[in-house]
Amino acid sequence: MELLGEYVGLDGQRQELRVSCEAPGDADPFQGLLSGVAQMRELVAELFSTLVQPEAQDRVEAASDQALDGDEDDGEDENNIDNRTNSDGPSAKRPKPPS
Repeated sequence: MELLGEYVGLDGQRQELRVSCEAPGDADPFQGLLSGVAQMRELVAELFSTLVQPEAQDRVEAASDQALDGDEDDGEDENNIDNRTNSDGPSAKRPKPPS
């Protein structure tokens, strides 16, 4: 028994992942399957980590480029509490007492 997976990247490139699930000797076949699933999980994590690292590096470079451009408008929006909406209920502000 084996597990087979296929990843197709955004560029259409295919990558096959294959793991054997054979249980050694007279062992429980489900134990072999569990071992195979764990191995497949490691392969998938390794594949995704190699795909994410270049993308994360690109984001870091883009963020540093944006900081060098002096674009600070985004930070102002995040710190402005009045611009935030609360779709869960009424405003958390206390009402002004009558004068």
